[in-house]
Amino acid sequence: MNVDLATESSVAAPSGGQPLLPDVGVLALVPERWGGMWLSRHQISTRLSRYFHVVWQNPARSWRGGARVLNHADPTPPPARGFSVYDPGAWLPRFYRPRMLDHATERARLGRARHILERAGCRRVIAYLWLPEYARDLDFVKHDASCYHIADEYSFQNTEHAIPSDELALIERVDQVFIHSPALMEKKGHINPHTAYVTNGVDYAAFAGAPAEPADLAAIPHPRVGYVGRIKSQMDWNTLLAVARQRPEWSLVLVGPVGHMGEFESMRREVFALPNVHYLGNRSVRDVPAYVHHMDVCLLCYALNDYTRYIFPLKLHEYLAAGRPVVGSDIRTLRDFAGTIRIAHTPDEWIASIEASLSVEERSAERVEARRRVARQFDWNQITERIAGILCERLGGDMPSRFAGVTARKA
Repeated sequence: MNVDLATESSVAAPSGGQPLLPDVGVLALVPERWGGMWLSRHQISTRLSRYFHVVWQNPARSWRGGARVLNHADPTPPPARGFSVYDPGAWLPRFYRPRMLDHATERARLGRARHILERAGCRRVIAYLWLPEYARDLDFVKHDASCYHIADEYSFQNTEHAIPSDELALIERVDQVFIHSPALMEKKGHINPHTAYVTNGVDYAAFAGAPAEPADLAAIPHPRVGYVGRIKSQMDWNTLLAVARQRPEWSLVLVGPVGHMGEFESMRREVFALPNVHYLGNRSVRDVPAYVHHMDVCLLCYALNDYTRYIFPLKLHEYLAAGRPVVGSDIRTLRDFAGTIRIAHTPDEWIASIEASLSVEERSAERVEARRRVARQFDWNQITERIAGILCERLGGDMPSRFAGVTARKA
């Protein structure tokens, strides 16, 4: 699909084959500009383009200058089939005030994104919201179905909060809700009758392969105890510090962008300064599997609070697909995988669990395959196909039968 909108600052619209249902479009309203560390919305949106045309709408720039960028740079290009990135031009910024002007530019941005779908031949459009703050967009752009994907507890507070009234209204309003974690399902899954529980997944083929060892990792001695993901305040920094200090013979390897640290910034610096701690920086989505594959044990080390009980770590199934032993905190999501991973509470338990995970038995082909067998059930392709089928149900008419037909042919 080629789109020429010369007035926009950037519209990436690669050419390629048609989606299976090319008359349906998805307008993905997301908080990140395309690129950077891939989250669930990147994985799902790109795979939805196998079924529908998808436009990823970059967040608007502020009229005060600059764009709201919530991701680190990554040259990963958009996939070729049915996927486009719409980047609103500087002449259509977010104003905030006056409200009428802000609404006018919002309508214009959404209209131009929808126009990309229309030019691709889409007769029906799904508004796919990834944050509650996009609720007003449902009034600003014509759409045939709407969905709200809850991938996090968006209060980002360490203490329990009631569902905000605006998010509650959005959940009630949309045609479909998707929820990622069991705790969020328990909290919000009863509000809209069209709510589906969909976990985080894994690009199984990428993580189950046998990638070459990265050069910077090869220089780090074994055993390597690793974390690959965003470095953030919600990690259990006290435990990481204790493990690194008490086992100086272990290499603690951290890979990923450093996010918001708040009060834990000084502790992060203290951990990073230890001689057996190796921070390798951020890596592209293409390179991440190689780092995971060449760890000896992988960590999901989170503080226990009312925020982390709602998360579903994206890294869980990536670690398992690579066959790595995993030690995690006792958060709600990980309890469902207690038969596959080790769960630790105190620093002493963490050290004992890592020690056990380093055993020869844990590296056996049988144990590796057992972990991969779990991860295979959560391949992003399977998860996204289920999402696409549900969206066709919400569109109604002949869409469910058409979807069944094209997926049968694809199989």
